[in-house]
Amino acid sequence: MKEYKMSKLRNLLMMGAGGSGKTSLAEQIFHLTKTTTRLGKVDEGNTVMDFDSEEIAKKSSLSLSLGFLNHKDHKINLLDSPGTPDFIGDAIVAIPAVENVLLVANATGGFEVGLELAIEQVERKKVGKAVLVNRMDNEHADFYKTIEAIHENTELNPTPIQLPIGREGGFEGVVDIIRQKAIRPSGEGDVPADMQSAVEDARLALMEAVAKTDEELSNSFLENMELSEEQLLGGLKKAVAAGEICPAFCCSASTGVGVMAFLDGVCDYLPSPEDANPIQVLKDGEAGELVATPDGELLGYVFKLYADPNMGDYAYVRVFSGSLKSGMDFYIPEKDAKDKAGNMYYMLGKNRQDTQEIRAGEIGAMVKLKNARSMDSITAVGSKLSMPLPELPTATYWQTIRAANQSDEDKIGTALQRVIAEDPTIRYELNVETHENVISGMGEQQLQLVIKKLKNRYKVDALMKEPRIPYKETITGSGESQYRHKKQSGGRGQYGEVFFRIKPTERGEGFQFINSIVGGVIPSNFIPAIEKGLVETLEKGIIAGYKVVDIAVEVYYGSYHDVDSSEMAFKIASSMALKEGFKKCRPILLEPIHELTIIVPSEYMGDVMGDVSTRRGRIMGMEQRGKKQYLNAQMPVAEMYFYYPALKSFTQGRGRFTQKFSHYEKVPDEVAAKVIAAWQDSDA
Repeated sequence: MKEYKMSKLRNLLMMGAGGSGKTSLAEQIFHLTKTTTRLGKVDEGNTVMDFDSEEIAKKSSLSLSLGFLNHKDHKINLLDSPGTPDFIGDAIVAIPAVENVLLVANATGGFEVGLELAIEQVERKKVGKAVLVNRMDNEHADFYKTIEAIHENTELNPTPIQLPIGREGGFEGVVDIIRQKAIRPSGEGDVPADMQSAVEDARLALMEAVAKTDEELSNSFLENMELSEEQLLGGLKKAVAAGEICPAFCCSASTGVGVMAFLDGVCDYLPSPEDANPIQVLKDGEAGELVATPDGELLGYVFKLYADPNMGDYAYVRVFSGSLKSGMDFYIPEKDAKDKAGNMYYMLGKNRQDTQEIRAGEIGAMVKLKNARSMDSITAVGSKLSMPLPELPTATYWQTIRAANQSDEDKIGTALQRVIAEDPTIRYELNVETHENVISGMGEQQLQLVIKKLKNRYKVDALMKEPRIPYKETITGSGESQYRHKKQSGGRGQYGEVFFRIKPTERGEGFQFINSIVGGVIPSNFIPAIEKGLVETLEKGIIAGYKVVDIAVEVYYGSYHDVDSSEMAFKIASSMALKEGFKKCRPILLEPIHELTIIVPSEYMGDVMGDVSTRRGRIMGMEQRGKKQYLNAQMPVAEMYFYYPALKSFTQGRGRFTQKFSHYEKVPDEVAAKVIAAWQDSDA
């Protein structure tokens, strides 16, 4: 395959709401540039980018995909990300792999939730941002209204580079403001007479925006009230690379009108890997910069795994500096491990083109890596470089998962690890408190997809259900107890007697065992058995089946029998004495409380605050950031597990939250009574 200079490469990640037409746009781009020989359709399940069986069935992108094309002697790498909020993790991890994020907006959809979430991920990042208003041929399509909605609701201010010629069914082309040319599928021509004034105004607005980003350009503009085309182009590319100007384009992916003009704009106005220098890196863990060059120090980044049942795991890789060659050893600093580059490809959906080398600025794929996973850096052996890790959102939806059939229990672990490796926002762990395998992520649709992939790819049926709440048991009062375990039923008997003083400890101190036996009333060799009986009982719980915490037990007296006493007898006596004494010490349940940051548009604040209160939550404070309110709250996990669907429903999908564990506190009596009763019924 032809080698491209860094200046002739463009890396473009498409983000936006589901239904805005990202996959259809990619399909039209591949068709018009003769990358493919036919135009696929999402509804027909034959597009390049949506090739997974689940995507074809749902007619929607569920995973990041990768393609490439040649246009005007440039190579453009196109990354298509899902628009459903559940799958935002793919895009977040891919943002560091590109110089440009293309925000695809639906000209008829208003300010959609998926677009808002996409903009939130990039508006404060130093990455090139461009807006493409798609579906311009649809009824009620409005380029200006769409641009204004983005400006009103976010910190982005999209600046038109192109203006539409005609609207709705009459959308027939675009005007390039910089070159002042009308571009239709039939070719280039003069600006329509009725648009000349609008084009002049838009060109002046663009020059002002570019001039503001550079002192020299600003002085030149103030002197002449004009920038030369060279000044405008150079300043625009630099400002886009720095994230200071967001150019806006328009097209119709279904008819193809405006698509080639947009591609011209990508080559002419958006930054290349060379323009994006220097890149932000970590050097020995400290923030630094690297000027990326083809012959510089090797630095790459794995931004996606795709588990192919036949080929193994594809690792999608961006190389920033240096070059990665087949057969080469490299180092993964995050794993402190080496790996070896095997077969390499340039990907076009599921199709691949062999290559022996992925050079600086390029994006490709490797298979069968032993250690490299998503978000890992690739460096030369012995290097001190690495990429800063992207910040992923915390889980907002939780389920337990297990194999439906006992025969699949051995297989599910391995299959599950391969499936969830494709999406870094999915977490899977054993909850040591409830002894359940808990899978968590961004929403129900995301976790249901895991179940489908397990079945379709690995023939493993799995079941999910709501997790148990990891309550804990403790006491609020002190007391004493005594228990004698005595059993005579022929042969050797069992005998052990213990006297306990039981009291609460400070929250978080755990369990304390105090041995106050004097005079040998219990031989010292039985003391460990007494402690073991306590520990086992505390683990299993006493009133509701949950671990007991923050309790001190002092054994101060007892008795034994020379023949019949044994470790088992004292273990049983210890357990029974604790159970009886525990109930005298005003036992309570503790529940985990999490800190939530709830992010909503201001108009929903009243509803959100009221709802938090009904969920036994507490408002801890709030602040406005940009166009959003950030509400800090505390909420019991019992309520938080089911919070996200409710938050989405009364904010029209625009509310979201992040969370982390805070502390344990007492469960209200009426809630505790239900939990205890449910356990006793199940234990009966």
